[in-house]
Amino acid sequence: MSTEVTDKTPAAAPPGRNGAGTGDGLLQLMLDGMRRNMRQYGMLIALGLIVALFAVWTDGDLLLPRNVSNLVLQNSYILILAIGMMLVIIAGHIDLSVGSLTAFVGSMAAVFMVRNDMPWPLAVVLCLAVGAIAGAVQGFFIAYGGIPSFIVTLAGMLTFRGLTEIFLEGQTLGPFPKELQKLANGFMPEVGPETNYHNLTLLLGFALIALVVFQEIRDRRRQQEFALEVLPAKLFLLKLVALAAAVLTVTLLLASYKGAPIVLLILGALLVGFGYVMRNAVIGRHIYAIGGNLPAAKLSGVRDKKVTFLVFLNMGMLAALAGLVFAARFNAASPKAGLNFELEAIAAAFIGGASMSGGVGTVLGAIIGGLVLGVLNNGMNLVGIGTDWQQVIKGLVLLAAVGFDVWNKRKVGS
Repeated sequence: MSTEVTDKTPAAAPPGRNGAGTGDGLLQLMLDGMRRNMRQYGMLIALGLIVALFAVWTDGDLLLPRNVSNLVLQNSYILILAIGMMLVIIAGHIDLSVGSLTAFVGSMAAVFMVRNDMPWPLAVVLCLAVGAIAGAVQGFFIAYGGIPSFIVTLAGMLTFRGLTEIFLEGQTLGPFPKELQKLANGFMPEVGPETNYHNLTLLLGFALIALVVFQEIRDRRRQQEFALEVLPAKLFLLKLVALAAAVLTVTLLLASYKGAPIVLLILGALLVGFGYVMRNAVIGRHIYAIGGNLPAAKLSGVRDKKVTFLVFLNMGMLAALAGLVFAARFNAASPKAGLNFELEAIAAAFIGGASMSGGVGTVLGAIIGGLVLGVLNNGMNLVGIGTDWQQVIKGLVLLAAVGFDVWNKRKVGS
């Protein structure tokens, strides 16, 4: 989890003049902190409001444990794609091929496991390798060939869609082995004594709360050691309470049904891993650098071509993983699989705080953006809104998110 840093904390005014020593002064400090970090908080607040709206509108059906579990399962592959797409956009590129690549990998999985009875672990490894190779080929043309990513990935979108049709011969192919189906539809096993909750999920949730609190406190202390401005103490405490409450609520909802889905553990591992890489690893900083200011990054010694190549290779692997999850969830590979997945992933990244100019965004933001779209889809289905109006509403949400980003930039610049 990343810790937001304020630009400047106002100096405390003397007592009796609405300074930090008074209640009004403290409130003002908190509001100022919120304004300075609105980019990070904005979509999180929007997600909370959307959840609250549909919870009331559906008479609580949105927050039923079974529906929350289904929400995770239904959006898992989009969230996986959104993580990779966020890295691509931060680096200043775009990838239009991920939906078709998802379908292509699903078709390869069906050919390996259904037609040729290949052991599923070996087939999974080969499918991930296929995705990595596809991403590497596109990354080579973009990084070393100098061809714009829009053109290369548009060509990839057409190519992978055509190969999917060829491999499946225009037919739907399945079913997959039960072990692979558990990847997308399975849950953590039951352990421990009989209770009203899934014990392993409860333990996992409490451990996650402890990890989040520890990480936030450690990041805050590290920033203080380097004399960086941090959130006011009470606002930071409020943030910790809010994070812990959110994690605890989701944990209890999942634990009161069948427990945490296996795919949620995969998403959690991706979030933690890529979050760490983008915050702390050298390559993560290089990705931000080439997206934020490519000429300056080159002058600083950043190997921009290698970084771009690795970003697209990574996107290919995540698209392959999403393809396996999607095929396993529906227990079949279809020529029409993955339609518009690239648009959903791009929308999730931009709603989650990515910038068209590159150099801005977080992995957590991609997850939040994907959840915004997922909750909108789920909530609108529950209240019976037609698919035509759903597209209109999601388009307006995307426009509002990007518009807010532009407005926020102009305000900060002024």
